[in-house]
Amino acid sequence: MIGKHDVSYIFIALIGVLVLNLTGCTGNKSAAEQTPLVRSIVVKMNEFDQAANYAGEVRGRYESQLSFQVGGKIIRRNVELGNRVKAGDVLMEIDPKDVQQSVAITSAQLYSAQSQLTLSENNLNRYRTLFEQGGISRAQYEQYENAYTAAVAAMRQASAQNAQGANQLGYTSLRADSAGVISAIAVEAGQVVGAGQPVVTLVQDGEREIEIDVPENRYKDILNAKDIKVTFWALPDQTVSGSVREIAPIADKNSRTYKVRISLKNPPSEMNLGMTATVTTSVSGSQSSTQIPLSAIFQTGATPSVWVVAGNSVSLRPVTLGSFGDGTVQVVSGLGNNEVVITAGVHKLKEGQKVRLAGETN
Repeated sequence: MIGKHDVSYIFIALIGVLVLNLTGCTGNKSAAEQTPLVRSIVVKMNEFDQAANYAGEVRGRYESQLSFQVGGKIIRRNVELGNRVKAGDVLMEIDPKDVQQSVAITSAQLYSAQSQLTLSENNLNRYRTLFEQGGISRAQYEQYENAYTAAVAAMRQASAQNAQGANQLGYTSLRADSAGVISAIAVEAGQVVGAGQPVVTLVQDGEREIEIDVPENRYKDILNAKDIKVTFWALPDQTVSGSVREIAPIADKNSRTYKVRISLKNPPSEMNLGMTATVTTSVSGSQSSTQIPLSAIFQTGATPSVWVVAGNSVSLRPVTLGSFGDGTVQVVSGLGNNEVVITAGVHKLKEGQKVRLAGETN
């Protein structure tokens, strides 16, 4: 028979077991509550070609900035913007009065030198005869011989100065050195210009190409561009293949971009100077990328990162972003295929924290 005291002991033992069971359930529930349930996606990497678009302008391959070789006041301008000219056409003229006076001075000096040369030559002939007859000494004869040599040199100098002055007189007329189109005019009649100051830009007839500005971070991409397509805003039905012909070795001081010239293959006949063009480039080789929600990005300073789940714990990993879409962003490096990325609540997580993925059970 079970005594009264035995019943008491059994009752106390049952209460103890019940308390232990309740404590265990509470502990499991607290642990589950401390492990947050998160939303996530499985990364799927896709191959893509890196492409970029640049705004450009139709330019001539050979563009000459013409200038006068002498300074002066412009008295006549014979061309307008967009005029077609032929080689040898007079584009502008400078007042030639001062240059004409210089030519007159050098002409007078030339006549004087010619007269001195004639006199020296006559004297040399006379004294050569006297020297041969013994009428003068060799020293006297050599003096007249030396005077003649100096007169010849003075004559040559005066002739060269006169020719230089005549050339400068010709420089008062600015002539086109080849056939082409006037694309820019920097001065007007009445202005005073210096020698070498650009006054007219002449685009020579012949090959046309596209000029674009490439930012610093795209410099290597344009070097490796494998497929270049050019379209025109004014010619929507025209698409032309191109290739990089020239890349400026130094960036522009103001825009910090590099000038790039794209030569065209079979350009359309309707293409005119100054037209707006769009240059689309594809970089050699392919690269893997994926699209993830913008909510998955955790920004730490200047470096974007994402929380990656591995073994039920999270770690922060920096990534490189590409283009942005409608609520999504392209990740071009930093993630691998089939990795799990958290897409919500990223600012509440800590490094190494345990998480539960939606759909998992504990």
